Amino acid sequence: MFKNKNSDVAVMPAASKKLSKASKDKILTEHIPMIIMLAPFLIFFFVFTILPILSSIVLSFTSFDMISSPKFIGIDNYRRMIVEDATFGTTARNTLVFAIIAGPLGFLLSFVLAWFVNEFEPKTRAVLSFMFYAPSLVGNAYFIWKVAFAGDSYGYINSLLLSIGVITEPIQYLKTESYLMPIIIVVQLWQSMGVSFLSNISGLQNVSRDMYEAGAIDGIRNRWQELRYITLPAMQPMLLFSAVMQIQASFSASTLMIELAGYPSKGYAVDTIVSLMTDMATVRYELGYACAMSVVLFIMMVAARLLVGKILKMFEK
Repeated sequence: MFKNKNSDVAVMPAASKKLSKASKDKILTEHIPMIIMLAPFLIFFFVFTILPILSSIVLSFTSFDMISSPKFIGIDNYRRMIVEDATFGTTARNTLVFAIIAGPLGFLLSFVLAWFVNEFEPKTRAVLSFMFYAPSLVGNAYFIWKVAFAGDSYGYINSLLLSIGVITEPIQYLKTESYLMPIIIVVQLWQSMGVSFLSNISGLQNVSRDMYEAGAIDGIRNRWQELRYITLPAMQPMLLFSAVMQIQASFSASTLMIELAGYPSKGYAVDTIVSLMTDMATVRYELGYACAMSVVLFIMMVAARLLVGKILKMFEK
């Protein structure tokens, strides 16, 4: 009996290990097609996303002009940004102001528009959806806005205000600091609403009607209660996607500012971290310093993403 007992004890772990190895091999075999299909994307994602991020972090601690070898200088680039470079402080403030206003406002407007449009009949909804998505299809149509805010009497805004007697002489909208940021925010909202609008309206379409019927039975009596207790919790994944897209568009904006206000803009009124970073890397060839700016910008975007995630969790609860 003792031998049999010992033999059982000895045999069972061996059988368990063999079964475990067989199950692992089976799981791996079943996932081979998925691994093969994902491999190209994962390779490109690593090469063009993960690797540049890691390289930027490393180069941010160096002095690198893209000609000579990088020279390690510790945290000098970060100290220069915070202590010595007043231009960086201005562009960082512009970036935060622009992101805080344009990001949430664009997110809110895209959701409200999607919520309203979703109430129409399918044909009307399709037409309105195309109209609101159209600005993102035209690409960088900055010429329209340059003409609208031109500083002579032929500019659309100046021409209208002169004709109705509101002003007596043309206003230099794109050369006046007080006008630049509001104009840039308006144009950004016009351009960036397309993807968020489509994601929100698709999310609204996927909310089951059975949930609204069950809510009516449970005591929900108006549309605001439906929005708070059913629509927003059910749409959390789409809301998160829309919020992330708005964060990315707001923090990475630079081409819009350069096209409308030039670089540098009047008094650096609308220059962003991306604008300054591009100038440092491609004009002044201070790549190490530009990488340090990119790391700071990345941290700002991650912090904004975490904050938005916590806010959306409130709706889920």
